[in-house]
Amino acid sequence: MRIKVKICGITNLDDAIAAVDLGADALGFVFFGKSPRFISHTKAEAIIKKLPSFITTVGVFVNEKTENIEKIVRLTKIDVVQLHGDEPPEMSNVSRRVIKAIRVKSIESLDPLINYKDKVSAFLLDTFTPDILGGTGQIFNWDIAVDAKQFGRIILAGGLTPDNITEAVRRVRPYGVDVSSGVELEKGKKDHKKMELFIERANRL
Repeated sequence: MRIKVKICGITNLDDAIAAVDLGADALGFVFFGKSPRFISHTKAEAIIKKLPSFITTVGVFVNEKTENIEKIVRLTKIDVVQLHGDEPPEMSNVSRRVIKAIRVKSIESLDPLINYKDKVSAFLLDTFTPDILGGTGQIFNWDIAVDAKQFGRIILAGGLTPDNITEAVRRVRPYGVDVSSGVELEKGKKDHKKMELFIERANRL
């Protein structure tokens, strides 16, 4: 089965179109104001309008109020909501499919997944760091990601790069992979060659 690839932290049209042309399945737009990859809903809307059909757009939210999520969904027409904070299971009742992000520190980090099972379309596993929510460039123990597959579709994130993606996919065999800092020139700006290598190698097996 072909691995789905999400390029996250899109902030400009040039990177968005390049990612799509290189074979990305999904683009992530971060609506969390404290992120260096934050994008306004108006800018995201303008980019999304120019994307070709059959590309999934994902809005990343952190502990945002449901009404604000729904407002941004309505304005931008994003396809999927990614909850990347400490949102309770009932937050999965928004009007779009939901990806629930889990920050992995140890095997115990998987305990909450049972509460979201059958409520979300996939789980995104990212690396736990005390002060940073995603985009850290650090990996976690991939054996934990293998265990997480019992709860549903797994999207592997956290420190993935063109150099380690083939091994990550071989070890975990996830539904999808998510990369942000691993294919950047600088925060908020993608390296198109790195994106090309990442997407190519994600599906090398």
